[in-house]
Amino acid sequence: MAKSKDKKKVKADTKAGNVETNKLYYDIEAEKKKKLDKKEYEKLLLEQDIELIKLQEWVKAKKLKVVVIFEGRDAAGKGGVIKTISGCMNPRICRVVALGTPTDKDKTQWYFQRYVPHLPAGGEIVLFDRSWYNRAGVEKVMGFCTNDEYEEFLRSCPEFERMLIRAGIVLIKYWFSVSDHEQEKRFQDRIKDPTKRWKISPMDIESRDKWVEYSMAKDKMFSYTDTKLVPWYVVPADDKKRARLNCISHLLSLIPYEDLTPKPFKLPPLKTDKAYVRPPVTDQTFVPQKF
Repeated sequence: MAKSKDKKKVKADTKAGNVETNKLYYDIEAEKKKKLDKKEYEKLLLEQDIELIKLQEWVKAKKLKVVVIFEGRDAAGKGGVIKTISGCMNPRICRVVALGTPTDKDKTQWYFQRYVPHLPAGGEIVLFDRSWYNRAGVEKVMGFCTNDEYEEFLRSCPEFERMLIRAGIVLIKYWFSVSDHEQEKRFQDRIKDPTKRWKISPMDIESRDKWVEYSMAKDKMFSYTDTKLVPWYVVPADDKKRARLNCISHLLSLIPYEDLTPKPFKLPPLKTDKAYVRPPVTDQTFVPQKF
């Protein structure tokens, strides 16, 4: 009964344009879906890995310049999908950019200046784990920029992105949308897991009581930068596996490519030189065989 009432409220709020409640509606609908079996997920992911390799070879051959931006709340799953995409690709072609806190020098420069050196050359794909949109999110909410700087960003960002498009860059933007209860669950999981605890920064903790402020900042950011030329693509991300598959599938659909994967070939036999005498193995230093 409670779920039924929640769903009615969500639909009403959805009509009223409540973005965060829209996300809750996605969550309720997602509850109806059966969770992806691990084997099924791995099978689907392998199929997408093969397509990503095809895309990689096409980008390399045609000297395309591709930028993919991943934004969203903390623990929304951006890092997971970036790792999934880049994990099967050549790091010389596909690289990840995750810039740290701006230096004092960075703060005196044109805002977009520190991002420009990381843009791709021909034949490269760059995945931005957060991007120049920091100014419209964390910098605005946490007071790291002035209101004038924030307003200037909203005005200039669409023009900056139009410049990139005119320069031949393929620019794609994803927003990973996660609900508050799922974010809480992921934070708790990270706290319990020593290998993931580093993912929670003091800033993440400080941001916990600013959920509404982040929602307002995101909505305003979309109103200025969700353009026909460079739209935001929203990825419902409470289900990590489906979010990754859906995002990769969509990415593959945006860049027309052909299969240029090299055909299988035979290796030539190894050559040996019987006259060559190798030094004794005892001259080498080996890693201890602890396992």
